[in-house]
Amino acid sequence: MSVLGVIPARLGATRLPRKPLRLLLGVPLVVRVWKRAQAMTVLDRVVVATDSGEVAEVCHRAGAEVLITSSEHPSGSDRVRETAIRVGAPFDVIVNIQGDEPLVAPDAVRGAVSMVERGFQVGTCATPIGGREELLDASVVKVVRTGQGGALYFSRAPIPFRREGFNRNHRWRAGVHLRHVGVYAYRRSALERWAELEPSPLEMEEGLEQLRALENGMTIGVALVEKAARGVDTPEDLARMENRLREEEASSKHSAATDVRSGGLPRDTPRRGKQSRA
Repeated sequence: MSVLGVIPARLGATRLPRKPLRLLLGVPLVVRVWKRAQAMTVLDRVVVATDSGEVAEVCHRAGAEVLITSSEHPSGSDRVRETAIRVGAPFDVIVNIQGDEPLVAPDAVRGAVSMVERGFQVGTCATPIGGREELLDASVVKVVRTGQGGALYFSRAPIPFRREGFNRNHRWRAGVHLRHVGVYAYRRSALERWAELEPSPLEMEEGLEQLRALENGMTIGVALVEKAARGVDTPEDLARMENRLREEEASSKHSAATDVRSGGLPRDTPRRGKQSRA
């Protein structure tokens, strides 16, 4: 299946103004996401979709393919749909990669695509909740799913809720309490239908766009991934992400130096024939 990756990057975020252009160790957030995505072999093409000329210019300078999209879109899915129509090539699957997740994992994208390949109209993924604090955090979206991997419900509330309540000694089990990871893969027809639907009651109540699809009978497959970094929504998230990236880069340099000393190539040496998709 041919796969198009789209990174929606709206400049007007409320909790973190000018979020796509915020710097992480000197590199704009949206550029870090694009670099991560364009290196994924599961994606045949990667496009940044933005309503901002300023964001577009920054991405162009980095080598990214960019489309200026309408500023009237109510959601990222609508921006992704416009992009899928305008790129021209008839991709089988379109992947929505959130523009605020600079550590989006290839496993998460592959997992979402695999659910579409299994027959779901939409694919996404989830990872085990890390503890009581994360479970009770309303900014963390939770999901419960069927035994076959289909989404039953998404919520900001702790679901499933333990009848006797939650305590610090409770053991969190994979497959029971799951954090939703915001990567979506759509069949073309599913993306068209999603974008044409009106906002639904549960969507407006929870502030979660994916509930619109569930309320209208669409199927969403939820793949499980071992772990996934959280995105950047607040200044505090930005600081935590910088610390994590600093640790990752230090670890990568150490590993590369170790490989060179042992007679091998640094791990980040480009493969012969690797070409940019921009």
